Amino acid sequence: MGSLTEAKLAQMAGKRSFERGLGYTDAVSGIEVGDGWIKAFVRGTERYETELLLGKRGRLSGRCDCPYGQEGNFCKHLVALGLTAISQETDVLRRGELAKGRAQGLDAWLSSLSREELLTLLKQETADDRQLRRRLELKAASARGDLDGIRARIRELLDIGPFAQYGYVEYTDAQAYADQAGQAVTAIKALTESGQPDDAMVLAQETITLLAAVAENIDDSDGSLTQIGADLADAHYDACRHARSDPEKLAHWLVTHTLDDASDLTDIDPLEYKDLLGKRGMASLRRHAVNAWQANPTGWAEKQLMQRLMKSEQDTDTLIAVHAADLAANGHTHLLIARELDTADRPTEALQWAERGIDETEDLATIDTALVDYLTDRYQQAHRPTDALTLRRDHFIARPTLLTYQRLRAAARATGRWPAEREEALKLLRSDTTRKDTHSSHVLVDVLLDDKDIDTAWQVATDSGARDSQWLTLANQSHAIRPGDALTVYHRLIAPLTRQTGDRTYERLISLLLSIRDCHNHLGTPELFTAYAADLRIAQKRKRNLMRLMDDHGL
Repeated sequence: MGSLTEAKLAQMAGKRSFERGLGYTDAVSGIEVGDGWIKAFVRGTERYETELLLGKRGRLSGRCDCPYGQEGNFCKHLVALGLTAISQETDVLRRGELAKGRAQGLDAWLSSLSREELLTLLKQETADDRQLRRRLELKAASARGDLDGIRARIRELLDIGPFAQYGYVEYTDAQAYADQAGQAVTAIKALTESGQPDDAMVLAQETITLLAAVAENIDDSDGSLTQIGADLADAHYDACRHARSDPEKLAHWLVTHTLDDASDLTDIDPLEYKDLLGKRGMASLRRHAVNAWQANPTGWAEKQLMQRLMKSEQDTDTLIAVHAADLAANGHTHLLIARELDTADRPTEALQWAERGIDETEDLATIDTALVDYLTDRYQQAHRPTDALTLRRDHFIARPTLLTYQRLRAAARATGRWPAEREEALKLLRSDTTRKDTHSSHVLVDVLLDDKDIDTAWQVATDSGARDSQWLTLANQSHAIRPGDALTVYHRLIAPLTRQTGDRTYERLISLLLSIRDCHNHLGTPELFTAYAADLRIAQKRKRNLMRLMDDHGL
């Protein structure tokens, strides 16, 4: 049960569903435990069937037939089952052991039957269980090496028709489909194990194509189909490892697959096949990748493949050529190139590309800030503080924000020019504020607060306006010296909260009440706060959680 923890449940469900699940632990009944799964019923609006799947590598998923769960969500009922299993871990583990004991008993009984008795039993079971009969038919075809028979059976297994309504497999049927598709993977693995890896490789590639063609018509919220895709990729790699296939043909398939939408299903990485491809195969892989990229130099998949391939080969020049063929307008690609050149110990070229990114960006307001940061650092390392300051100033003028102001301040202080630069920066923001630019007035308040110039910030907020969060900061930073002004802010902010509900609202309301009490204490009017709090209690008395919080804080 290593993958089943409260933290994992909270991560899967989200805060709201996790908290609601806490109240349903008493509604869990009929817990059953098997190898990697826990099932139970949870009483909600109706009686819901839930199942937690404890996968490998700490993977946790679940299914519930409640309306929210049928949409693919990890619901409160699954949380309740998980919490109950954790609290009853000893009993759950005991039941798991009992399940193993029953399985061992079944094995012992089957082992005691004669060949004739086993054949009779199998014939009876396959007559009653169509799925079992189909699985055995597939195994029989694999054992005979009947490639056409296996291929036909795999097509049947991957047909979504029996599971789909209106051409789509809903969440409630997705696991059953995935279980059936898993039989195709098992058959491919069996071919490899029986000494037919070349056939297994071909079938794996065909199966990947077939499954990818229907994947978008399946609700994979619980990741069951994604797991089948991963298993299929493993089966393909294992078949290739044992096969005597042409490395050039394999390389061509790998590139074609990587550039196809099917790659999203299997996540096959061509570079993981490096040892199987050998020098001839890797040369072919590069050739096909280059041809595909040259045909579509702005294609995301083509660029990603080329970048990974060139990095693995440490071919910096070709890697730069890939980036340079599709330069972003905001200088981001120039930054990527500069960093690659740094990695290759080519700092002069890296600096040139970074400066080129600044020069080629038409509007500095849209520039990638990371490029500005990179180039400023390079200037400072090269003992060019004036160039660093100029870049920071230009960026602030183009995009006046608190962040660009802070970066300008740091660069100006490094040159001893901050007082003059600050005056010019504030002049720019004030000129925009005069033109009724609300954004600039808000930025001006932010930078004044950041400079600890509270009085000026308060005046700007009064004259030109401020956001509620800024008013709250102003009040919090000055309520000891301007309690009357702060009190007015707190009362205005608390008014809309009294018309809302919810624990987060109540927590904000309590914080404001504590600040209002502090203001009255500074003003020497604690009796006014006592009366205010009493009136608030009367008006909000139906909100029990709020009343409890007020009691806890002595309000």
